[in-house]
Amino acid sequence: MIITLTTPAMLFPAVSLLLLAYTNRFVTLASIIRTFDPKLEDENITEQITNLRKRIYLIRRMQEAGVVSFFLCVLSMMAIYLEYQQVGSYIFGASLICLMYSLYLSVREITISCDALELHLQYFSTNFKQRRSKK
Repeated sequence: MIITLTTPAMLFPAVSLLLLAYTNRFVTLASIIRTFDPKLEDENITEQITNLRKRIYLIRRMQEAGVVSFFLCVLSMMAIYLEYQQVGSYIFGASLICLMYSLYLSVREITISCDALELHLQYFSTNFKQRRSKK
């Protein structure tokens, strides 16, 4: 399959925005970790720390896959520009695979994030029930 120079170029805005979103997730997670105070939480501390570690690892892999996708996209454009259309098509296909992997990791990170929120809500729910029973 032969593609033109504009095909990979169409991915530029999408991948750029995706990398920006991943960076924002990382910054938010870093902020949570920096303000995390184990003394305030009695229960679920181990689960929360495990959750945070998994999310950091996944976000790093998401960013790496996104950057590799972006790099391959540029490389495919260069190959197409130099009139190596077939090579450019294959490289572009590899770029799409990396992008799909990055999106898959993003969904996994969102799932883990939701699990972390559920743990937090359980902690609040338990404390609320204990306070109500004391009254």
